[in-house]
Amino acid sequence: MDNNRNVIIAIALSLAILLGWQYFVAGPRIEAQRQQQQEAVQQATDQEPSVAGAPGATAPGAADGPAGAAPQIPPSASEAAPATGGMAEPAADTPRLAVDTPALQGSISLVGGRIDELDLKRYHATPDPKSPMIELFSPIGSADPYYADFGWVASAGGPAVPDANTVWQTDAETLTPDNPVTLTWDNGQGLVFKRQISVDDNYMFTVSQSVENSSGAPVTLYPYGLISRHGTPGGRSFYILHEGPIGVFGDEGLKEVKYSDLEDESVTPAKTNDGWLGITDKYWASALIPRGNSPFQGRFLRTEDGTVPTYQADFLGDAVTVQPGASANHETLLFAGAKVVTLLKQYEQSFDIDRLDLLIDWGWFYFLTKPMFFVIDFLFHFLGNFGLAILAVTVIVKAIFFPLANKSYASMSKMKKMQPQIKKLQERYKDDKPAMQKEMMELYRREKINPLAGCWPVLIQIPVFFSLYKVLFVTIEMRHAPFFGWIHDLSAPDPTNVFNLFGLLPFEASFLHLGVWPLIMGLTMFVQMRMNPQPPDKTQAMIFNWMPLIFMFMLASFPAGLVIYWAWNNFLSVLQQGIIMRRNGVKIELWDNVKGLFGRKSDTPAE
Repeated sequence: MDNNRNVIIAIALSLAILLGWQYFVAGPRIEAQRQQQQEAVQQATDQEPSVAGAPGATAPGAADGPAGAAPQIPPSASEAAPATGGMAEPAADTPRLAVDTPALQGSISLVGGRIDELDLKRYHATPDPKSPMIELFSPIGSADPYYADFGWVASAGGPAVPDANTVWQTDAETLTPDNPVTLTWDNGQGLVFKRQISVDDNYMFTVSQSVENSSGAPVTLYPYGLISRHGTPGGRSFYILHEGPIGVFGDEGLKEVKYSDLEDESVTPAKTNDGWLGITDKYWASALIPRGNSPFQGRFLRTEDGTVPTYQADFLGDAVTVQPGASANHETLLFAGAKVVTLLKQYEQSFDIDRLDLLIDWGWFYFLTKPMFFVIDFLFHFLGNFGLAILAVTVIVKAIFFPLANKSYASMSKMKKMQPQIKKLQERYKDDKPAMQKEMMELYRREKINPLAGCWPVLIQIPVFFSLYKVLFVTIEMRHAPFFGWIHDLSAPDPTNVFNLFGLLPFEASFLHLGVWPLIMGLTMFVQMRMNPQPPDKTQAMIFNWMPLIFMFMLASFPAGLVIYWAWNNFLSVLQQGIIMRRNGVKIELWDNVKGLFGRKSDTPAE
């Protein structure tokens, strides 16, 4: 019986730690992040960004890069940027090229040629479709500049190349999926730089850079691409989720870098000719994918401008020598948008990109998380609602483990029938605990009862719980996915609160938040536990009595989809357990067990 007690206590404590961390730490952080995101998007919508100066990008090949991997920034580029590598301030009347696709709207700055203004048309700050669109990229002068840039670096003493102040000429006014644009700049020294930009219906840009040499002498240039983000994103510190610089670099594989990792030094992955790098958030990301199967050197770094940090993911390609009368080309893909699972897989296949789906943090238990997502996503397309898909997944999981659960509940039913004999043993050996344990184990062996049977339904549920929690937390498909009634976002907690009578009372009881679905979950968990035999050990019995109440309050801050899953799973378990108890001739003493909480339980033996 000690083993049974220890296992139950270990399970309860483990779940209590997880739920406590979520309730007291992760829950408030998620809510703070949600509010900050809405405030930032609303601010960007309410006022037109100014073009005041802000720290800018550091050209790849700067002195803090790896020795010998890149040329130094030429004097002309250094003069155009502050000592920190910052970007010169654009003029207030900066000319722009509009971007308009089914998924994106924004613009490209013709000063510097940066892709620096992108809103995601299909995603909004709240479930209300009239709320502001999610802002991904924003230009210099906005609250949090975030953009992508491309170009060429020349060796020391080399020709003038495009920089932050270069004014590009364009052959069109709007970039659309059917209308790519070409930016052109002549350096006046025999070199003509062109940048053709195209975009698909979703989130993939193709940037083809070329340089034509009519100077009469060969020139050597290095292609680069960078993503720059100003300021450290707030409210993003989740143990189960990586947000920040990320990339895949050939044989070195996935590289995840925390923002804090860059405070002391830059991070330089191995040089490779296959991979990508960028910056990821929970639901959105930007990534550079160099093309041409030519080697490139990736880098992640942080620079400072006063108190504002700037984070950068960049790459530098190998030297390209352009002979007189010839031209050179370099192509880079830019993913900038929502991390939709099926879309990332399509890009992997169509562009032959190595493991682009790792932009989504599936976690260490990806072998459970990914299958869970694909099953739910398949059922969603069949049922038309992610909440119904979660209910269907619960039924499938119950069916898979039906034989094991049947054995567990059958063993528990036998134990319930043995309660009178167990009680007699407890009375007979109340002063001799070792003898009582020995006789009880002999009774279990003789009656073929597994004293740990009651643990299996909980143990089975734990990996499903974790994988579903991860799916609800990291996949954008679950974001703002409605169920029925008041649940408009399965990835957010139940918005109702029984303590203020669902909003009728004029106060917000955030510290005592308890929605309807957590209440339903707690009641189903209570019923399920009261159907089991009352544990003879007082400590174990106390844990069983308090567990539904504790879980009910802690799960109130979890995603509603997870709470709905747990409540539905409890309901199915109660039905399954009730049927098995009837088949084994065991009386369902639910009411007697409930009365036992408030008074002396009837001593009438089970029939």
